[in-house]
Amino acid sequence: MNNADVAWMLMSTALVLLMTPALAFFYGGLVRSKNALNTMMMSFISLGFAGVAWAMLGYSLAFAPGTALVGGLNYSLLRGVTLDPQGTIPHVLFMAFQGTFAVITAALISGAIVERMRFGAYIAFITLWGLVVYAPVAHWVWGGGWLAAMGALDFAGGTVVHVNAAAAALVAALVLGPRIDHGRQAMIPHNVPFVLLGAGLLWFGWFGFNAGSALAANGIAGLAFTNTLLAPMGTLVVWTLLDVFRTGRVTAVGGATAIVVGLVAVTPAAGYISPMSSVALGSLAALPSYFAIIFRARTRLDDSLDVVAAHGVGGTVGALLTGVFADQAWSGAANGLVGGNPGQIGIQAIGIGAALLYSAVMTFALLKLIGLVVPLRASSRDEALGLDVCDHGEEAYADGEGAILIGPDLVSSVMATQAVSTEGGRA
Repeated sequence: MNNADVAWMLMSTALVLLMTPALAFFYGGLVRSKNALNTMMMSFISLGFAGVAWAMLGYSLAFAPGTALVGGLNYSLLRGVTLDPQGTIPHVLFMAFQGTFAVITAALISGAIVERMRFGAYIAFITLWGLVVYAPVAHWVWGGGWLAAMGALDFAGGTVVHVNAAAAALVAALVLGPRIDHGRQAMIPHNVPFVLLGAGLLWFGWFGFNAGSALAANGIAGLAFTNTLLAPMGTLVVWTLLDVFRTGRVTAVGGATAIVVGLVAVTPAAGYISPMSSVALGSLAALPSYFAIIFRARTRLDDSLDVVAAHGVGGTVGALLTGVFADQAWSGAANGLVGGNPGQIGIQAIGIGAALLYSAVMTFALLKLIGLVVPLRASSRDEALGLDVCDHGEEAYADGEGAILIGPDLVSSVMATQAVSTEGGRA
């Protein structure tokens, strides 16, 4: 074991864990105030249910010796996951680091279904999804599965995390259908400073996400760290110029979204490309995601917080551009198109397509199965009143009264008050 590597991976694990609360702020600021707590809790609850499922079974399915499709049960209930070295760090620390990835990947899906999915059904879904979808796809790429054998490059999760989650988000949004006010009422973010705070904390945590994926305090970690710094800068510049040319304004929500898109796009490439290539990658990634958001707004698809455009399109573009810019001189891995290996793009495309198809099919099956047991969607009444009160018995903002709403009597009182206010024109 190497003490420097252990110290860096302890730090990286903590940084990636921070990303889930950061995502809660990013998503929570984008919704209406009546659903702020519910939206934030969709991220926080993943820390519990997705995390425990990972420790009990998910880690084994992803990283235990098995077939080309899925790991075995050798590490279930963390049997054999000890202080023995896994590379140059303790095996138990490697498991913990990978667990933080499983947690945030499940939480990412919530952005497409906020303000309308029942909280209990959501908990059941992300718990099962982490075992049935995330763990096998992680095994394909990082656990010695068939995509790894093919030579697919995914340094920190462009396919495993972002494309995987976005496919699930798209299917979930279609299965649940649009919010009752979608297309009829402007759904304006209630707290843009929260969105900026979340984006900033995500960028900070992402240094552990990408540079930590080197699994050592070495030059590749330094390369991934630098690329994680530079790529979102390029995305932010191009996104800003697009906003100026298109609308004459630079929006804060647009800037925050640009940062996330740049981070998503560089994730699969972070340890494989040169620093200047990361600037180019981030700049190019801005274009398809920017116009995907504009296009989505003109459709009936209610991907509430644009998970597909930011994570699906961004992750796909990043994975493909990894096949363009991968540089053996920097990473020791395969070259891409620029280095004379155009076939790498095809391998990347196969990985993207496999993750998309598997995640979409299994997500649909899981949602239909859960729907046979409990309703997936909140009632129209609960959706109109807001899921903060209906699912949690609390409000994010108590109109200056400072009350914490706990118990059915107080919840009923607040519901009645909000209903009267709505009838009086105070939506």
